[in-house]
Amino acid sequence: MPVRKLKPTTPGQRFKVVNGFDALTSDQPEKSLLAPIKKSGGRNNQGRMTMRYRGGGHKRRYRIIDFKRDKFDVEAEIKSIQYDPNRTAFIALVEYTDGEKRYTIAQNGMKVGQKVVSGKKVAPEIGNAMPLSEIPLGTIISCIELRPGQGATLARSAGTFAQLMAREGRFATVKMPSGETRMILVNCMATIGAVSNSDHQLIISGKAGRSRWLGRRPRTRPVAMNPVDHPMGGGEGRASGGHPRSRKGIPAKGYRTRSRTKDTNKYIIERRKK
Repeated sequence: MPVRKLKPTTPGQRFKVVNGFDALTSDQPEKSLLAPIKKSGGRNNQGRMTMRYRGGGHKRRYRIIDFKRDKFDVEAEIKSIQYDPNRTAFIALVEYTDGEKRYTIAQNGMKVGQKVVSGKKVAPEIGNAMPLSEIPLGTIISCIELRPGQGATLARSAGTFAQLMAREGRFATVKMPSGETRMILVNCMATIGAVSNSDHQLIISGKAGRSRWLGRRPRTRPVAMNPVDHPMGGGEGRASGGHPRSRKGIPAKGYRTRSRTKDTNKYIIERRKK
């Protein structure tokens, strides 16, 4: 799906690259699948700012997504491919044969009128959801469960996909989008195909105001702070020495923060590349 580079009619347009949205077929969300979103502005229940650089942004309504795909062996028809302001991927509105409508994460290549189904004995075609035990080895998959019945938690953002590498006993070996290879129970569900909107990574906002529309406020560089505010603050003039680290002093860029005694380490076969 192509992106569009705008003509430099204003400074904000000069480097702007926007999505072509050619894959979308409707701009009217299904009202029965909308829910309100309450904004926190980065504040906790005491009103204190616990997350910096959040606030403002355009008002949104949440689209209720079916991550579980638990309506087994009931065929559904794709009614439309839509934009979702709450995620990078596009979403598909599907209608089951009994009349129920649900939103699902859209995979690359989904078309209006296409039939999708979830279950054990279904064809491994784009948009169908199956347990890892039934998917052919080498298949590109997305929207993967980490625990049976939990709903998709892995490979859900725009353009991401994983690959089913092997199966042995109760576990399947899956190569994750990060490059990590790990074991997942074979009765976890996954959807065939890569997630839609793969050109998302090529988009350039062009101006600071577009970040404000998304609810992101201006960020202060740590080297511009004082020593009391950040470990990388202070110094004479423009000195910006020191090792990159967080405000709490935890090093960044290569420092591993995952616990060596974490229970699920035994399921990771190969760590992601640096």
